Amino acid sequence: MSKRPLRVVLGVTGSIAAFKAPELVRGLVKAGHEVRCVLTPAGAQFVTPLTLATLSRHAVAQSLHDPALWDMAHLSWSSWADLVLVAPATADFLARLAHGRAEGVLDSLILAATCRVAVCPAMDLEMWAHKATRRNAAMIQEYGYEVWGPADGELASGKKGLGRMLEPDEIVARVAKTPPRKP
Repeated sequence: MSKRPLRVVLGVTGSIAAFKAPELVRGLVKAGHEVRCVLTPAGAQFVTPLTLATLSRHAVAQSLHDPALWDMAHLSWSSWADLVLVAPATADFLARLAHGRAEGVLDSLILAATCRVAVCPAMDLEMWAHKATRRNAAMIQEYGYEVWGPADGELASGKKGLGRMLEPDEIVARVAKTPPRKP
């Protein structure tokens, strides 16, 4: 259990499960953690930057080229964080991580991170079961990233099976088990 509040970078990618991101931010903040959010372009189709900024009390990073983030968020936030958490993490984002892509602020930040990195997959059951997705999940675990989930349950498609993002309270509980960086 963490002895002090953690500095958490929450990455939100383009899954319908992104609707849970505001609840996750609220839970993390309520638990005393400082949260900064990174929103991918696809994630912004499901949740607004204003919502995440209001709940986290910090600007939301959306672009490597945002002049408001003069300190190059992908570098400064990666060294600031105790944990980079991606929830939800789509199949596409898992593939980008597995292959070391750095075309957006979130994947660039993760490549620069020296802290703990965890991803919470969220996708339909056939996508999660696909050999490429399973291979990508295994590859990122080889890099030292943690894969939290997915859960079994009802999916946005109406199907039931593995692919559901863990519930925000379960993610907050896992975050509490993250050791802070040494001062």
